Amino acid sequence: MFQGSIPPLPTPFRKGRLDEEALRRLVERVIQGGSHGLSVGGTTGEPGTLTLEERKRVIEVALDQVAGRVPVIPGTGALRLEETLELTRFAQEAGAQGAMVIVPYYLKPNQEGLYRYFAEVARAVPDFPLILYNIPGRTGVEIAPKTVARLRREFPHIVGLKHSSKDLEYLSQLFQEAGRDFLVFCGLESLTLPMMSLGAVGTIAATANWLPQEVARLTELALKGDYQGARELHYHLLEANEAIFWDTNPIPLKTVLSWMGLLEKEWRLPLGPTTPEVEARLRAMAQRYGLLEGA
Repeated sequence: MFQGSIPPLPTPFRKGRLDEEALRRLVERVIQGGSHGLSVGGTTGEPGTLTLEERKRVIEVALDQVAGRVPVIPGTGALRLEETLELTRFAQEAGAQGAMVIVPYYLKPNQEGLYRYFAEVARAVPDFPLILYNIPGRTGVEIAPKTVARLRREFPHIVGLKHSSKDLEYLSQLFQEAGRDFLVFCGLESLTLPMMSLGAVGTIAATANWLPQEVARLTELALKGDYQGARELHYHLLEANEAIFWDTNPIPLKTVLSWMGLLEKEWRLPLGPTTPEVEARLRAMAQRYGLLEGA
């Protein structure tokens, strides 16, 4: 179904408003780079600062530009269940191939609450593939493997999970509980290969906005079992993967993409520009990877 490199795109702004032309450029860049799908509206896309109408428009623009060439799996999760239902239904009706729904943040719900929340989402979109999004560093809570397995048993269209955590033991427990055929995607760039060696089918990694060919190739090699080849790319990508987190994502990502002429260096408050020291490190990194050639 879904596998490989599925880059999470940032949301471009120009003078505070959604920059649709820049979004189309980003879509083309990752597709032409060999990505196996793409996602919008996830953490990298700053969904918490977008209105519901803006989030819908981002989905529409991405789907229009992709034109069926690769799967589009937008992030549709929100704190309020009603907003999650509205966005997920919209994604289905707009023609997305699935949706990624984040664990509800800030409130720190217990496992029964998480089960009931995702069950409501699953009931609202029968037969629409859903990927749960586990990112405890942002949400303050983790969905337990047993809860994921319970959801999968009752709702077969909950097909996978994006795991954005350094906890590899969680991954092993998840496969034990939910089944080895559950579609797990790495959400921490530098752990793509380690997670794929345990059974993950790909990565939803922001680095692929910079280096789509290399990230896509790493996942292809890992899926074929060529771990030696994948390991070479793992170490080649290591600095770029780490650079995504030299400041809060997507600040480093957008900074470098702006130097590449792909978007404006804009984000919405409370995000702000990084320090001159981090910018200097980012520029040196970008030059080493050849990202600024011709920019």
